[in-house]
Amino acid sequence: MKEFHQALVKKNTVSINQQTDKALSYGHSNGWVETKTDVIKDLESGYISYQDFKEDSIAVTINGTMANVRFNAEITATLKGITSTFPLRVLEVWVKKGKRWVLFARQAVKK
Repeated sequence: MKEFHQALVKKNTVSINQQTDKALSYGHSNGWVETKTDVIKDLESGYISYQDFKEDSIAVTINGTMANVRFNAEITATLKGITSTFPLRVLEVWVKKGKRWVLFARQAVKK
């Protein structure tokens, strides 16, 4: 999970591609939802960029090949040229495929 968040900050789209499911639904606290293709395209184009991603109060529940991860986050990002820091509560759903966990869904709400 933390590796994925740092891949967002580093704009490591190869890592992001490997760590996300093809059916990814990536929901933001403002209601904006990105697909896997959108996440990668928006990072590459500079539409959005992440400067910092901090997590705390992480709680993981695993049920077979699925896991939900809840945490508090403080994310600093630039969207359309405006940089802001967002205090959020986040839910991520991860699915185990082979030996790897991939992000299937994510939703954030304002703290």
